[in-house]
Amino acid sequence: MATSHSTPNLNERARHLLRVLVARYIRDGHPVGSRTLSRDSGLEVSPATIRNIMAHLEDMGFVDSPHTSAGRVPTIKGYRFFVDTLIKLKPPRGEDMLMLAHELNDAAGDPKALALSASTLLSHVTKLAGVVTVPRHSHPSLRQIEFLPLSGRRVLAILVVNDAEVQNKILDVQRDYTEDDLKKAANYLTEQFRGRDIYQVRDRLLAELRQTRESMNALMTQAIEMAQAVFPEAMPDSQYVLAGETNLMGLDELGDLDKLKGLFEAFSQRRDILHLLDQSLHAEGVKIFIGQESGYELLDSYSLVAAPYTTDEDAMGVLGVIGPTRMAYERVIPIVDITAKLLGRALKSHN
Repeated sequence: MATSHSTPNLNERARHLLRVLVARYIRDGHPVGSRTLSRDSGLEVSPATIRNIMAHLEDMGFVDSPHTSAGRVPTIKGYRFFVDTLIKLKPPRGEDMLMLAHELNDAAGDPKALALSASTLLSHVTKLAGVVTVPRHSHPSLRQIEFLPLSGRRVLAILVVNDAEVQNKILDVQRDYTEDDLKKAANYLTEQFRGRDIYQVRDRLLAELRQTRESMNALMTQAIEMAQAVFPEAMPDSQYVLAGETNLMGLDELGDLDKLKGLFEAFSQRRDILHLLDQSLHAEGVKIFIGQESGYELLDSYSLVAAPYTTDEDAMGVLGVIGPTRMAYERVIPIVDITAKLLGRALKSHN
């Protein structure tokens, strides 16, 4: 799992009790009292000792005491320590593994259809919401560029990307360019930037413009003026497919209608969830956002467990599961990890 969180100094007994408390709360959804911990932990210690340890964990911010109960519940910090340090992962059941492998292998070769299959499978196996970004070329490289004059100070830009993909864009320019001007500018850009990631070309051009503005000849100036208009400033928002969001409506801890409305608003806006998924694109393995860690208020009561899927080490997208902070992380994390590997393998075999 991808993590950069430091490990607090807890002794083995405190770690064990925190693990038991989090696991019990995830299972039952009720605050966990000292008597329950004494019974479930198997430790030969007095209830008073357990209360002292719980008080210490509360002082450190790992657990909290709801006003209506003498028991305690894990905080976001407690969940984070649990998933980073204490968790005992459970491999998916054999029938779930067979279904994941079979369905993804038999899915249609269309990338969006594969993404939809993966999100539906994640939702079905975890009983939460499955989300998958549609596969994309993470490194679309420039092969050739051409400029053709149109009427009324407009220019048609033709980008050939990767081996055969063609992108056209009509540019409104500030002055008249001859056909020869456009050909020279296109040849210059193709020569200078062939093989480069098209999302990096604009930044490189602007850096070159700042460094060499005074010594630039007319050809370079014209080429950069044209390229600023044609090359994208940043990678566009990827699409994602979502399945099983209605699964979240039946969960007791998400019975607050306002929280659910907020989550469905986040689903409809897409931007925030896409941003979170994009943060996971180059993660080493599974990345987990718990509650407020996402940075988005609408997701404060939820967690996202996500992992990139790759073909030949090239990150193609991200898949994940969205559910309450009280989710069965020990089961969800391996399912997300394995589904990402299976989806990458399916995409490679369909290419």
